[in-house]
Amino acid sequence: MEAVLIRPATQSDLPQLLDLLHQYIVDFYQSPDPGKEALTNLVNHLIADPSAGIQFVAEADGQRLVGFATLYFTFNTLEAKRMAFLYDLFVVPGTRGQKIGERLFQTCLSHIRKNGYSHMIWETAHDNHTAQALYDKMGAQKQVWLNYEIK
Repeated sequence: MEAVLIRPATQSDLPQLLDLLHQYIVDFYQSPDPGKEALTNLVNHLIADPSAGIQFVAEADGQRLVGFATLYFTFNTLEAKRMAFLYDLFVVPGTRGQKIGERLFQTCLSHIRKNGYSHMIWETAHDNHTAQALYDKMGAQKQVWLNYEIK
């Protein structure tokens, strides 16, 4: 098992993080590539404005990124507090099974608890049983809310 450090993304991570984002968006989700410029703007926005969100990266052996998690922040009116939306949790296929996903998840959870957020929410595909097993293991509870989308 490699030594893996979980930490906030920095500007120096940009080249590797862009590659991970491409793997996540294009290879894993089979979605259109939003392009290098758009992804660079997104990462730079989160680094420059941590009140909007934060990306954590998993760095193996002090040199290569093997995963990331993205939290976006908004408000929970019912509790009049900030809340977090865990939008991304990705570990490169060759390093799965080393508890990197669990560590990324725990880092996100620690971050929201340390900063007084009301809670963290996320969604996953109905057929993503691997992710569901992780979330169940972490003590999460499935909610009854329905998700809607419009474009």
